[in-house]
Amino acid sequence: MRILISAGGTGGHIYPALAIIEGFKKYDKDLEVLYIGTKNRMEKDIVPKNGIPYYGIEIYGLSKNIFKDIKDVFLIFKAKKEIKKKMLEFKPDVVLGIGGYVTYPVLSVAKSLHIKTFIHEQNAIPGKTNKMISKYADIIGISFKESAKYFPNRNVLYTGNPTGIRALNTPRITKSSLGLNDDKPLVVVVCGSLGSESVNNAMKGYLKTLENKDYQVVYITGKNLYEEFIKIKYPKNVKVLPYLDNLTGLLKETDVLVARAGASTIAEVLSLKVPTIFIPSPYVANNHQYYNAVSLKNDNLALMLEEKDLSIPNITKNIEDLLYNKDKQIKIKNNLNKVSTLDSTKIIYDAIKELIKKWI
Repeated sequence: MRILISAGGTGGHIYPALAIIEGFKKYDKDLEVLYIGTKNRMEKDIVPKNGIPYYGIEIYGLSKNIFKDIKDVFLIFKAKKEIKKKMLEFKPDVVLGIGGYVTYPVLSVAKSLHIKTFIHEQNAIPGKTNKMISKYADIIGISFKESAKYFPNRNVLYTGNPTGIRALNTPRITKSSLGLNDDKPLVVVVCGSLGSESVNNAMKGYLKTLENKDYQVVYITGKNLYEEFIKIKYPKNVKVLPYLDNLTGLLKETDVLVARAGASTIAEVLSLKVPTIFIPSPYVANNHQYYNAVSLKNDNLALMLEEKDLSIPNITKNIEDLLYNKDKQIKIKNNLNKVSTLDSTKIIYDAIKELIKKWI
């Protein structure tokens, strides 16, 4: 099978795309892949590092600046010409759009060339681009069942998020490998690869209160915000890091996670059964992280603490509830254990094979 896949902008789009490629390679030893992303976002570095053929186009998301947007519209036309040339050279059997504005020109060109298409939505509320390109898609994969209502009269398939199954295969990172005590409970706090200034400000005070606690905390500040933590002296049971490459591996040793409610994080939490407190980012499109977190909170799969409610007492109470409140802890753990991890990549692969077979 020859697949052309496109995803960009954030890890929430890129890592599901990588998980799909990894899964497809297991089922098809002759798989050929071409990845189309942007020239300036994180996929341009991540994808080639994974040994995947990559082609970057110059494209930017639309803003409220009319002059910039006019320029961006011209870039979209230019990008479509480049993409068309690449597609005609590569001759994909199917084109997959896994999220981000870069997928708009890719899917629209695929449709114009009568190539079969698949898109995947990771969040409970679909992104703007996926809503726009859903008309081009032969199949729409969704991670949350409630997302189906946003794609009426379309061929919608509940696949789950491909990063979930990928998490299960990630090597474990032990506490001791980070200089931590293997016998003490571990709380991990992380709010994205770049971090969150507002969450950092709230957490600074909380970390100073942990001197006499019998649990340990790894706080990942984000690369952009680590400098402000270097001069602060924290208790011995606190470890502050700018970033951790294999965070998923550490989640296998984590008793409580505090994190943003991005789709990939949720998929990993559900797969690895990690009791979690979600702090949804209020700065994302359609406030989708809030609705992601609410979905899990309503099913008693996680706790939610909104950013506006961050305070030392609230942070402490939520974390220690999951560590020490046996009723709450058991209820959430039991509910997590009832959630089956879908083999999303196999579901997607089988659907696409069937789609191609009908086309041929």
